[in-house]
Parts: sequence; C-alpha cells; structure tokens
Amino acid sequence: MAGNNREVLNEQRSHWEQTYNDNCDMFGLVPSYSAIKAVELFKSEGVKNILELGGGQGRDTIFFAQNGFNVYVLEYSDKGIQAIKDKAQSLGLSQFITAIQHDAREKLPFDNQVFDACYSHMFFCMALTTSELKGVSSEILRVLKPKGITIYTARNTNDAHYGKGIHRGEDMYEVNGFIVHFFSKEKVEYLAHNSEKVSVEEFEEGELPRKLYYVVLKRA
Repeated sequence: MAGNNREVLNEQRSHWEQTYNDNCDMFGLVPSYSAIKAVELFKSEGVKNILELGGGQGRDTIFFAQNGFNVYVLEYSDKGIQAIKDKAQSLGLSQFITAIQHDAREKLPFDNQVFDACYSHMFFCMALTTSELKGVSSEILRVLKPKGITIYTARNTNDAHYGKGIHRGEDMYEVNGFIVHFFSKEKVEYLAHNSEKVSVEEFEEGELPRKLYYVVLKRA
C-alpha cells in the first residue's frame, strides 16, 4: 500500500477519538442485533469468558456483562475505553468487564487458549487491510480455546455505501470521514481459512440501512 494511503488509514484513530468526544452514545445504549444473537449461542455453548474487539462505547460489552459473561474488551480509542469503564462502574458491572486500550493490529496481550469466544461488531470492517485482518484472525485463533467460537459482523459489498466516496485501496471507501472495509463472501472465506465456518447470515442495521454479514466460526 502506498505510504500516503497508510497515513490516511492511521488517521482514523484521531477521527474516532473526536467522534466519541462529540457524541457520548454514538451507537445508542441498546445492544446490537448481533450481540443479542451472540448471547443465545454463547449460553447454549457454555461460554464464560469473551474477548471483544473494537468495543466502541460499550453497548454490547455491557449487555454481555449483564448476561453473566466475563468480558475482556479491547478498543483503540481512549475515549471509548473511558466510556466503557464509566458505564461499567455506574451499572455495578466492573467485576465482569476488563477494558484495555489496544491497537488490534499488534499482537493480542493474552496467553494462548484463554478465551471461550471472541466477538466483534463492525470491527472487521474498520480501516484495516486484508493482510492486517489476516493477522487479527490468526491472533484470535491463538487466544481461543479448542472449539472456541468467533462471531464477527462486517458491512458487505451489497451495502449502499460500497463503491461510494473516496477509494482507499482494496475494498475500502471513505464516506463522511469514515473508512469502511466492505466484505465479499470471498473475503469471509479467505479469513476463515483455518477455522470451521459455521454460518454466514446477512442482516440490516441502522437508517441507511447498513447491510452486514454475521459470521460464526469455530476453532478446530
């Protein structure tokens, strides 16, 4: 990737910091459809410890904790981390939530095979290259226990914003200051290379509406 494009992708961090600073509940307070669906599966599979990537301001993190799960949530925005900690404390859920500021392009700060499940809602479709996403996928497998579950969502190429705005390389487009990496079915298959693919569902969210894949994988 050209250097100037790399710089543009890196600048998304400050953009998200400002966005969270301007809007303390950007995504609302109710859990996402994907989190509600994930909780059903996690309970049926006996999951106890969850790693959440890109927790944002914590709407799904809080929901997981309210359902009795221990959640380790990573978020690279300082504002996001503080929002999660504040909400956890105000709701008496701090004992269930460990919030860590971390850039997921780096090695995950955990030992091998410590989590029952990994969850992320729209983290995979952030300003990450396919190579970086492959690295994230490998790290998830490293920290999951055998038969551990990965659930992620990502906006897909059927989305109304796909191909719009400024092209930022690969299937990434910048609209209104936000860079989105749109997923094809082929990209889902590529990133699931070392996992058992359980299911891929398409759903809609928000006012556009955004079109997303809901992907469930299982570690061997």
